[in-house]
Amino acid sequence: MNKYIDSEAKQHVMKLVQFGAKVQVVSSKMVYVKFNLDQDIEVSYIYNINKNNKYFLERIKPYPISIKEFDTDREVIDVIKIDYYQFANAVKSHNIHEFVKANKELHQVIKSFEDLFLYYNIPHDAITNIDKNIKEIQEIISKTASKSNRVFFDKDPENL
Repeated sequence: MNKYIDSEAKQHVMKLVQFGAKVQVVSSKMVYVKFNLDQDIEVSYIYNINKNNKYFLERIKPYPISIKEFDTDREVIDVIKIDYYQFANAVKSHNIHEFVKANKELHQVIKSFEDLFLYYNIPHDAITNIDKNIKEIQEIISKTASKSNRVFFDKDPENL
């Protein structure tokens, strides 16, 4: 199986190089982590450990989000642990399914925004209008946080 994977990787590299990319093949191990919090909510992560012992962590469920690169396995485990505790606590909320649905929709909005930029020549006033609406959503989130009862205290919010 390794010879097949190596052959496939070499073909991919060749195609990308022909396209003009600079490609560096990095040997790594991939780790998949999964927690079932209830019958409908799963929290899962994937992280790569590269040859330089760097760890790149992403949450893939209940919605995808890149977290960041870490220097140690302890940092990865600590982040997953806190994230898991946050979701385990959030599952107790009656709004968890609506929250996950809204987050998936926001993720789709990001993809649509990228498609808009990549496929169309957008007038400046349209970008200004989109930016204004993003700022309004950020204000709504911040105001909602300030008016809501905090239920998780092991970590401070990062972007509110």
